[in-house]
Amino acid sequence: MTGPTTHFGFQTVPEEEKAARVRGVFTSVASRYDLMNDVMSAGIHRLWKDAMMDWLAPRPGQHLLDVAGGTGDIAFRFLARAPGAKATVLDLTQSMLDEGRRRAEAERMADRLDWVAGDAMALPFADASFDVYTISFGIRNVTRPEAALAEAFRVLRPGGRLMVLEFSRVPVAGLRRLYDLYSFHVIPRMGAAIAGDRDSYQYLVESIRRFPDQETFLAMIRDAGFANARYRNLTMGVAALHSGWKL
Repeated sequence: MTGPTTHFGFQTVPEEEKAARVRGVFTSVASRYDLMNDVMSAGIHRLWKDAMMDWLAPRPGQHLLDVAGGTGDIAFRFLARAPGAKATVLDLTQSMLDEGRRRAEAERMADRLDWVAGDAMALPFADASFDVYTISFGIRNVTRPEAALAEAFRVLRPGGRLMVLEFSRVPVAGLRRLYDLYSFHVIPRMGAAIAGDRDSYQYLVESIRRFPDQETFLAMIRDAGFANARYRNLTMGVAALHSGWKL
């Protein structure tokens, strides 16, 4: 294999192939994505997203860019808390955006919502265009997360805020082993039964294990130029929120 490589789950692949593979995964699972999130997490992902909004504290008039925004979960929550705010949902996979547009919230909020197909590493927006940048359960799927963070910094206005919600590393070894048993033995079977796609959910579990731990990712955010960077663990570190500011 020549040229730069990256990981796709536990596989090593050429960098230029990863985006297409990720797009294939989410195209395959788009129609059952929201249902699978509820089943896999027993609904806890909703609490994590609410915790994200609590820390983010959306304000009226802000413009949110939600990258890897998929079916709109974060954008809908943001707009519900911030009268007069706007949201742009960007995702690599058109079928995920199509699913989002079909949701009832999308129709109610249509005048404040934009849906854009695009790449987190090359955002189709001008510098200093947004007040808030969020990415939830998406940055681990980006070929080069550091490039996505650089783009986040570029498109945020001075005083703008980054917030990342992502699966992370459970710090307690015994709990981590239990979590691994559930992840590797149960989730792919759920994917097969509910979404008809075991392989995609096998990849998603593997991608979680390849993502940096909380402190390593915090350092990446600081390296991208963000100030006052901090994180909070959710559900004993199963997921984590990372926050930073463009000052």
